[in-house]
Amino acid sequence: MTTESPTETMSTRSTPALTTAADPAAVRRGYGARWASAPREFAFLILTMPVAIAGLVLISTMFFTGLGLIFIVIGIFIVVASLFVARGFGTFELVRLRWAGRRDIVRPAWDHADRDQGFWRTMFAPFVDGHYWLYLLHGLVINPIISVVTWSLTLAWTSIALAGTTGWIWQRYLPDEGREVWLYDIVLDVLLPGNALEIDDRVGEAVFELVVGVLFLVTLPFVLRGLTLLHDIVARGVLGAWRSEALEVEVARLAASRGAAVQAEDASLRRLERDIHDGPQQRLVRLQMDLAAIERKLGHDPDGARALIGEARDQARETLDELRALSRGFAPPILQDRGLAAGLESLASRSPVPVTLEIELADAALPASIERNAYFIAAELLTNVAKHADASAVRLRVATRAEGPAAHWIDVWVTDNGHGGATLMPGHGLAGLDERVRGLRGVLVVDSPAGGPTAIGAHVPFVPLGASAGH
Repeated sequence: MTTESPTETMSTRSTPALTTAADPAAVRRGYGARWASAPREFAFLILTMPVAIAGLVLISTMFFTGLGLIFIVIGIFIVVASLFVARGFGTFELVRLRWAGRRDIVRPAWDHADRDQGFWRTMFAPFVDGHYWLYLLHGLVINPIISVVTWSLTLAWTSIALAGTTGWIWQRYLPDEGREVWLYDIVLDVLLPGNALEIDDRVGEAVFELVVGVLFLVTLPFVLRGLTLLHDIVARGVLGAWRSEALEVEVARLAASRGAAVQAEDASLRRLERDIHDGPQQRLVRLQMDLAAIERKLGHDPDGARALIGEARDQARETLDELRALSRGFAPPILQDRGLAAGLESLASRSPVPVTLEIELADAALPASIERNAYFIAAELLTNVAKHADASAVRLRVATRAEGPAAHWIDVWVTDNGHGGATLMPGHGLAGLDERVRGLRGVLVVDSPAGGPTAIGAHVPFVPLGASAGH
């Protein structure tokens, strides 16, 4: 919907978008996708035994040597070094799994605050970090055992598949004099007891091996995927970050966001207080003085009183205009009564610069707090355009989007054809707006080269009304 068309000279610019990387496993599915990922999974599994043996030899040598020398200082250093080596092999396992096509595993937060508090604290930090001991357990016990199983199955399954499907080509050149046991004959006796079939042994054996080879070849991608998945499950449980760590990071991030929101709100209140003090309050004081002067002159100087009444009327009108301007910092009744779209239309109609309004609000119900903040953000951006951009046209686009069932965003874009040069400098209006957006766990994007045009976008996540808070 459009309130006023911008001038024809307005430069057009595509709206930047926030993108997220898609999970490779979710893009391609089916049997063909299994074969597409089979080479990487085969390479991962066939290398897992050499990697596990190298890790076992190196870690065990260092760790147990350090334990044997633990009563002298050098033993402590060797044990610590073995923990760091175990961490290196565990991290390499996570990298190999990612290369094999598995989803990223969140790694532990190794860099703690106490690492910067002296040499000895840094030195002994691995002893009190449970992740180091889990990585040590993985390198010494878990990975070698699992690798023996998965490597053996991979080698055996692949060998049977290749040998069975190609045996009819090269087995004819192998001598079979004196051979008394034929596998096909044993299988036939089990499946068809007492059969009297007369089959050439070489042909029967070749057909049997071909059938077995085809079965193993057809199931090979599923076996490779299952064995790789086994390594992935173990790595997620042993080498990945703990859920409590993720909760700590989330709590810290929410605390920072809340602090930014409080600061932004406090700055807004101080600005509003200053504006009221410097504007309407001074005019009301002047109006009070004019009324007192009118009261004194009514009896002996009616003409002078009449002139003062005119000045008082002008003061009242200007005060009312300033209060209306300041009230735009509060949620207008139209926003509460008719919703965000109507509030934005009213906001665009009051702009001194012609506004092209584009609203694309999906069916997801917006919380009142999100509607209010989106309105404030749009109002602040349009005010900045009118004051600083020297623009002749501006486009305001507000849209919602969903990136999966748990990720909903509202995007507020303001694009003008002014002289550009807008920055997020401390103490300026955009810096305060950036604090407000970060307080909402969003992000503010500024694209304003010198000479223009300027595109500023605020992207704010939200949970639709009626959706579970856990999403």
